[in-house]
Amino acid sequence: MCGIVGYIGHNRASSILLEGLQSLEYRGYDSAGIALIHNGHFDLIRASGKLANLATKIDPQHSAQVGIGHTRWATHGRPSEENAHPHVSQNGKIVAVHNGIFENFLDLRSQLGSEGFLFKSETDTECFPHLVERSMRKGLPFREAFSEALKSVEGIYALACMHADDAGHILVARSGPPLALGIGQGEMFIASDAVPLLKHTQRIIFLEDGDWAEISTDRISIYSSDHKEIERPVHDITYNPQSVEKIGFDHYMQKEIFEQPQAISNTLYNRLPLGDEAIPLALNLSDDSLKKVERILIVACGTSWHAGLIGKFYLETFSRIPVEVDYASEFRYRDAVVGPYTLAIGITQSGETADTLAALKELKRLGATTLAICNMQGSSVTRLAEATLFTHAGPEIGVASTKAFTTQLIALILLALKLGDLKQTLPLSKRNELIQGLRELPAHLEQTLHLETGVKKWAFDWHGSRDFLYLGRGPMYPIALEGALKLKEISYIHAEGYPAGEMKHGPIALIDSQLPIVALLPQDAHHDKTASNLQEAAARGGQILGLVTKGDATLQLIAKDLLELPKTHPWLAPLVFMIPLQLLAYHIALYRKCDVDQPRNLAKSVTVE
Repeated sequence: MCGIVGYIGHNRASSILLEGLQSLEYRGYDSAGIALIHNGHFDLIRASGKLANLATKIDPQHSAQVGIGHTRWATHGRPSEENAHPHVSQNGKIVAVHNGIFENFLDLRSQLGSEGFLFKSETDTECFPHLVERSMRKGLPFREAFSEALKSVEGIYALACMHADDAGHILVARSGPPLALGIGQGEMFIASDAVPLLKHTQRIIFLEDGDWAEISTDRISIYSSDHKEIERPVHDITYNPQSVEKIGFDHYMQKEIFEQPQAISNTLYNRLPLGDEAIPLALNLSDDSLKKVERILIVACGTSWHAGLIGKFYLETFSRIPVEVDYASEFRYRDAVVGPYTLAIGITQSGETADTLAALKELKRLGATTLAICNMQGSSVTRLAEATLFTHAGPEIGVASTKAFTTQLIALILLALKLGDLKQTLPLSKRNELIQGLRELPAHLEQTLHLETGVKKWAFDWHGSRDFLYLGRGPMYPIALEGALKLKEISYIHAEGYPAGEMKHGPIALIDSQLPIVALLPQDAHHDKTASNLQEAAARGGQILGLVTKGDATLQLIAKDLLELPKTHPWLAPLVFMIPLQLLAYHIALYRKCDVDQPRNLAKSVTVE
């Protein structure tokens, strides 16, 4: 989700910035730009689309030795050159690039507008250089004005900012999205992660939340939010594939949990319409053949089966096509009835899952149209199926799937939207609300990752438990299943996921004061019914650990503990609520001293029955 680069030193900045942006392309973007300080003013170069469009506008012989660059993933405002970063203050002296979302940007925009500031873009980011200029008008120097502006913005951000009259410094700040600083010889580098830096230096500082820094050619000064100068460790990074994959994280699973905003951005890239036009989902299936689909069969195993269960809600609601979801290992042994207008979807991260391959092969033999949802190009399932919808999650090393699962959900949403368009079964207003929600989703996931400290407390308090119960309704029931599976996989604790309404039909007999119950309570159509079921559990001594939407006080009187999650589109809540469940399993496994990345008896790709 977006990418930032910066350089200050003795070499030509333009080529270093462009090269750095190319290293960040995997994060997903729809426009890009750079700003270079030259003779007391900015050369601002921006372009929509791929970096190749920007590269044609950049003079490789430009003499500037300081600059910042950005690849943008659109949230506020359409992908366009006008909305591309960097953005400039009204006096033309300040530029900024930004990853994340300023949640109070409407208030800021209104306030700044009333003070005479003019906006040239639709973005939330443009507020920031105006805020810095406003503070400088009061007499504050650039550094203090930058710090003052940070106090006005709410939300999550990584920022880089420059002043045309101060070519000796770049200012940066972090509250959420990562920001790494590379230390060279008489030069310094800035990037959203370490990958663009490693060609230039192996000495890297990772800013923490709340940090801001002043960077010159020979010094990095880091400050806390209360202006106190602090130190952050310098990491000496060895450039080899393993260290790059795990950099800054203790385990692959932890890294892959935190990669989910980026992975989802990648999966959405170029697949969302800019307006009311059709979903630009490239499939090797004609629109005519998709319009004729009368039934959908989903086959998958494990985590992918849970994705299919949630996909059933999306597909039936948006396209009004009936959907069945089967364990692939069971489907292949039943005498299924398959008609010519059946779409068979096989979901597999690796593309090599033996049971899923066999089930999809049988469905193809029976005359169904076959579609694979997969993360690996060139895998067996992509060669077997008539069409493939790739998830673009990137390599997933941890055996317990995390980012592959959430990107599978994104693929299923996109497919459901595509079918809804073709069948004309989804009202345009609801469709566009969901599409906007998808654009904002990576930022909401970034916010959710900030709950790790609270989740870690849950893990410490309950890692000695013998059993867990996860409860949810509607699309949250499969999330309960997946949360329980994650816990079983890596911590070896018995856990069950149940529909909240089914609890009193048996599982309620298990509830006592020793049983932690992870309750999934988003603000959706099932909210009140789920809350009633949780009251029943609490009345019998169950220890409620509630995940709720921010501001929801429903469980305050009965819950042992609560964590509030960002408000997102109701249909996207399963992705937001999944994050703390993954983190809970991870930290419980650590407290139990389990092998997180390679849990016993499990393999990443199950290539046998």
